[in-house]
Amino acid sequence: MITELLADLDAESRELDDLVAGAPDWSVPTPAEGWTIGHQIGHLMWTDRAAILAITDPEAFQAQPLTGDIVDRTAAEGAAMPDLVEQWRSGREALREHLAVASGKIVWFGPPMSPASMVTARIMETWAHGQDVFDALGVVKEPSPRIRHVCHIGVRAMGFAFLLNGLAVPETEVRVELTGPGGEVWTWGPEGAENRVSGPALDFAWLVTQRRNRKELAIEAVGPIAEEWVPIAQAFAGPPGGGR
Repeated sequence: MITELLADLDAESRELDDLVAGAPDWSVPTPAEGWTIGHQIGHLMWTDRAAILAITDPEAFQAQPLTGDIVDRTAAEGAAMPDLVEQWRSGREALREHLAVASGKIVWFGPPMSPASMVTARIMETWAHGQDVFDALGVVKEPSPRIRHVCHIGVRAMGFAFLLNGLAVPETEVRVELTGPGGEVWTWGPEGAENRVSGPALDFAWLVTQRRNRKELAIEAVGPIAEEWVPIAQAFAGPPGGGR
């Protein structure tokens, strides 16, 4: 399983790499307020290196001073690096090697996760920040079956989203039914559940990464828990974002 996940992470990273390899203007603003293309790639580079530290030296990872501005600050530092693309590429390759042989739970900014879950999280982040770069350059990012990973982590993070918003974690399961880019249907949760979320997988991926406004998305929520979850859904660690 880890081999297939790593292959999808490689593919997602290469798609973004191909887009920025032509040396675009790194100062072009993206939909994320205050973040340029350089910030987006700088953040991915920093997060890859943070993941390597979490795998190789969890005590040092946990000892980091996680001040409130660490995400913005490290993204800005990365954006200022003259060899940013090369550093991003080397970090990606190093992380791939570590994840291929990692075992046990890996500490992280959110709950600890398995190596497979860590790869899924890296796919999600690469897809999400890549979407910002595609949007900044006015290029349509065609959906691929890899968005299933983004949707999966969004579904799995439902309880985490409730906790982050100061809400009790629901004991009742939610059925999620999403239509993939090839017309295939992906499902999570019991078939007969009272609470249901459905729609295009791409829209759900945009929802849980907060890359589009909820009102733009063809996501249907049925049942009180589903209706409460959809507005706060997120697939990423850390506090709820401001959305788009």
